Amino acid sequence: MTASKNYHWRIAGFYFFYYAFVGMFAPYWSLYLQSLHFSFIEIGILMSVQPVMRMLAPNVWGWLADHTGKRLLVVQIAAILSAVCYLGVFVTTHFWGMLLVLCLMSFFWSASMPLVEATTLSYLGKHTARYGRIRSWGSIGFIVSVVGLGYAFDHIAITWLLWAGLFCEVGILLFSRLIPATTVLAHPSDSQSIRQIVFQPRVLAFFAACFLMSAAHGPYYTFFSIYLVEHGYSKSAVGGLWALGVISEICVFFLMPWLSKRYGFTRILFYSLLLAVLRFLLIAWGVEFLPLLLLAQVMHAATFGAYHAASVGLVHEFFQGRHQSKGQALFGSFTYGAGGILGGLASGPIWQHYGASMLFSCSSTMALLGLMLMGWKLNRLRSQVTTE
Repeated sequence: MTASKNYHWRIAGFYFFYYAFVGMFAPYWSLYLQSLHFSFIEIGILMSVQPVMRMLAPNVWGWLADHTGKRLLVVQIAAILSAVCYLGVFVTTHFWGMLLVLCLMSFFWSASMPLVEATTLSYLGKHTARYGRIRSWGSIGFIVSVVGLGYAFDHIAITWLLWAGLFCEVGILLFSRLIPATTVLAHPSDSQSIRQIVFQPRVLAFFAACFLMSAAHGPYYTFFSIYLVEHGYSKSAVGGLWALGVISEICVFFLMPWLSKRYGFTRILFYSLLLAVLRFLLIAWGVEFLPLLLLAQVMHAATFGAYHAASVGLVHEFFQGRHQSKGQALFGSFTYGAGGILGGLASGPIWQHYGASMLFSCSSTMALLGLMLMGWKLNRLRSQVTTE
């Protein structure tokens, strides 16, 4: 961890703009695509591009970062190319053109975060419990984006969304050049191959549970905004509901040092999955009742905030030394990437043929499968992690 100067704000700035882009994209991009008269299946495909690239791209960039030892240079190159490719959204309104632009942009955009996560944890050193406080600035960026745009789109055309995305891309690019360099410390696991670490039973069980959690969230990130609008909620209300979830997420990030010390990462993961089962059932069948919907959004504190912080912490424990970047990349690829792909691509057909309530009930089922897996492996996972 840097002793002479506090560079928290530089890393926090990157998180802010990166997740401000997510706050622009996740709630509103589907509405923009709907304004272009794409079908639900086409929207599902286009909204699944980012998860696809989060599965493919980080492994390439993570290997390049660990192989060259120039982690931050890779982040900076990816940020430049992502911003350049994003400009394509201004010149295409057709399905295949949009698909190409989103593929190129997402390939580079998805590269940054696993590398920045590894850099942040290396920077914090023995103080990794403080990760949530830096990461909370990403949540703040998300709130600023989702609330501001929600109110704006009650008064201006949804096409202004494109300019909001460009602003976020520029912010990502600027802060990618300010992130402090860190030193990767040697670790006994350096002699192991990445394959040996991944195929440990505890790591496989952890990855599988997180895959199911990401799949459960796929319909939420793809169709939640459309779902709310079709039930009579205004765009500002949509933004407010998204923001409530992220405000709850910020609160739990600040509690993570205490929570992780008291309960441990694996137990936090278990309860996050348990609450995800209930949350998606509330969304599926309680959308007409605002108090239930508000409760569901508060649960985002557990189903994303606590879940994400605990997951990143476990990845940092499993993959150390020269495997840090590749470990974060593999985690992002298999969970947020592959899991998001399954959830996103399945969303369109399920919505179209069986309706939204059944779609979010399927999300609850995926979380339940992950919960059962964690319940089966919880004691073994916890004992193995704490004895190392």
